[in-house]
Amino acid sequence: MAGPRLFLAERFVGTNGIGTALEGRGPAQVFGHEHYIEPLADLACAGAPIWHPASGKLMGVVDLTCWRRDAGRFMAVAVARIARQIENALLDESGPRELALLHDYLSACRRARGAVFAVSPEVVMMNDRAREQIDPVDQATLIAGALEAMGSGRRVLMVDLPSGAVARVHCKPSWTDRNGRAGGVLQVQLAAPDMPRLRAVATQSTPIVPAAVGSGLLWTKCRQAVDRHFQNREWLVLEGEPGTGKTTLARATHQARTPAAHLRILDAGDYDVRWIADIIEELETGAGGTLVITHVDRLPSEGVQALADALEPHRESTDPERLWLVATVGPGGLSAGDNAPDLLEFFPRTVTVPPLRHHVEDVSELVPHLLARLTRGSDLTCSPDAMRVLMRNRWPGNVEQLYQVLRKAVARRRSGVLTAEDLPPECRAITRRVLTPLEAIECDAIVDALLDNDGNKAEAARHLGMSRATIYRKIRGYGITVPGVDLGRR
Repeated sequence: MAGPRLFLAERFVGTNGIGTALEGRGPAQVFGHEHYIEPLADLACAGAPIWHPASGKLMGVVDLTCWRRDAGRFMAVAVARIARQIENALLDESGPRELALLHDYLSACRRARGAVFAVSPEVVMMNDRAREQIDPVDQATLIAGALEAMGSGRRVLMVDLPSGAVARVHCKPSWTDRNGRAGGVLQVQLAAPDMPRLRAVATQSTPIVPAAVGSGLLWTKCRQAVDRHFQNREWLVLEGEPGTGKTTLARATHQARTPAAHLRILDAGDYDVRWIADIIEELETGAGGTLVITHVDRLPSEGVQALADALEPHRESTDPERLWLVATVGPGGLSAGDNAPDLLEFFPRTVTVPPLRHHVEDVSELVPHLLARLTRGSDLTCSPDAMRVLMRNRWPGNVEQLYQVLRKAVARRRSGVLTAEDLPPECRAITRRVLTPLEAIECDAIVDALLDNDGNKAEAARHLGMSRATIYRKIRGYGITVPGVDLGRR
């Protein structure tokens, strides 16, 4: 089509064959005034998505655009036929790979008695033994490590799993392409009682931290990172939203590794001369112990300078038994003021503690733990309906908000079964389903964009680089509501 360069973004051309086919996930046609931009009423377009026949992934869209007067009723049919021809070509290309992978997998299942996986960038298969022995979180870690190993030519690897187990994985590639991607069969053996060395590695890499409840992948990785820095006695910043459990995590790591050692927690919100004196005393006498300074980002400039002066004599210590120092800060992290030193220079490591909505699968473990604490061991359990409500909440206040919600519920029922009706009104679900960690991050980005643009969905979509139709669909799908903002008008 002759003429100026054609931009296909929705804000330039309105409803179009590409965008409508993507949103509708099927063939679509847009004729004349169906474009909401009047100057484009003389155009017609038709589009059809292209799906990978093996993985089901969306590969692209075929689109035909012409003048409205030249469009025919078979335009959409032609586009759909072209899309199917492309999919058939993809099948011809990928079919031998998938067949080779299936053949190797079935052969391994007939021979092996243990856990067997067949993996590629598009396919995952596993036998019953793998499903029984390895939980989904461990499966994800194991598969990611094996794909990377096969792509680099490794055949045997040891994988530390989030649950604390160690897996020995034997990889047999079925195919490898020029880009280093591979697919193949994995035979997995978990650490067994007659493998003491592996059991010791697992125990060392993932200690039991009873107060830091949760086994989700993000939380487990965070916990392992904190434990690693503790063992190296590296001063650490724990960064995260209020209520995520930063102080609990530091305390739990200390108690798991050195339960008899000294632990002191000081709040930077209490800053005064005596507070600085306590910091200095801990630094000079607390060898082998732990000092946690909470809310360091709230210190005034003179407090930052005083803390830096107190830390300076101890920052280069190489004593393996030196005090382990942890600072907790909000999402903004530590930043130097105009006339204040940069405290980050004293803390070589930073670990971000994920918000609860990014590892919401841990709610099912947190609820019994918190109920036992609130009822002091009374026999109070959570019903499946109540748990579903709790799992679907966005928890902007994180674990602390969950604790307060359960505290109010326990005030109504101290024993028996906690039902959805026992939960306070503030706990109503605002998402229609439990979001994956990636979906939760995307949902956060959309909410932030809506807040930054006063609820204007078109501007929020532009800020995020997505179409208006996409942001509408995601707002509905995630059940997004923004307090004080009417999302229905724009």
